[in-house]
Amino acid sequence: MINGSVHFANRGIVHNIRAMRRQHVLMDITNQNVVGFDKIGYQRKIPVISSFAEFIGEDAVSTTTDDTVGRLLISNSPLDVALAEKGFFQIQTKDGIKLTRDGRFMMNKEGEILTLEGDKVLSTSGFPLVLPLVPEKLDDIVIDLNGKVSVLNAKTRKLEPAGTISVVSHDGVAVLSPNVRQGYNEFSNVSMETEFMQAMEYPKIFEANSVVFGMQNDILQRSIQSLSQ
Repeated sequence: MINGSVHFANRGIVHNIRAMRRQHVLMDITNQNVVGFDKIGYQRKIPVISSFAEFIGEDAVSTTTDDTVGRLLISNSPLDVALAEKGFFQIQTKDGIKLTRDGRFMMNKEGEILTLEGDKVLSTSGFPLVLPLVPEKLDDIVIDLNGKVSVLNAKTRKLEPAGTISVVSHDGVAVLSPNVRQGYNEFSNVSMETEFMQAMEYPKIFEANSVVFGMQNDILQRSIQSLSQ
């Protein structure tokens, strides 16, 4: 009977510790979403708990991305663009091609369109997007809803095409109607109400497991004392 109690208490303690660690990871994901609320291009992380979580613990938690469109707000820069549909801008980084929804772009003296980190924005041709001429002012750059970029030639007073911004899905398939909005920034798609509601649940579950952990620990201690007598 005593040996059975020791085995039962030990197994229960392990399960409770795993459960508390899992709640800690879930709370951390919620905290990341709250921090990302005001970040441009941030997409909410959704926690995913795999099967047999009681045996795996914190490693059972992974995340997926909420790809719904975030809040679009007007910007003062013609090179700020936002996507009103699902999709990503393709950029060329030192580590290869990456995807982003942060459309805060800039232009260098060669007319290349870059991210704020200096990465090159790619066109649908797969090459970096470069303006055919450097405009006198950024307001001379025009970007339509399909992402086609043109620049006003001050001499001819005509728009000269530069190419089309590459917008793709998460698996690299071209988005045909990306609904590109020039002069806008897309802030996160995080709902603070949703995050706070979830944040209220995690401590309660953690506390419940903590109480059971204490009970199991008491049983284990009494069982060990009985065996030592």
